[in-house]
Amino acid sequence: MDVVQSSTTGTPTQFNDGSGTQVGTLCRAWVNFGYVSSAITVRASFNVSSVVRNGTGDYTINLTNALIDANYAAIFTTAVGAGSSSAFVAQQNLSRTQTSSATNFLITYTGIGQLDQTYCTASIFR
Repeated sequence: MDVVQSSTTGTPTQFNDGSGTQVGTLCRAWVNFGYVSSAITVRASFNVSSVVRNGTGDYTINLTNALIDANYAAIFTTAVGAGSSSAFVAQQNLSRTQTSSATNFLITYTGIGQLDQTYCTASIFR
């Protein structure tokens, strides 16, 4: 197997253009989980130490290896069953502070409020 690795320990691999300017990095953390039978079920993850349910539809994702700061992009998704016309939204929870080692998000259902879901994903890029 071929391996691409950073030349510095603790520094992510970055992609540069021909002039040496950084144009991107790989995903720094991701998780696929759900709230199933009154418990968090993590199906698969990378660089995620835990997912905590703070309340209905309110989750914190803790990172195994912290990023250099809290200025990252976190993308959250959730899914509903086939044939459903429900409008679920997964978004960053701005009432909680995003840190270099944790991010927070809420799942809301249009017209009802916060709800738990059995299928959620999060990806973090920096």
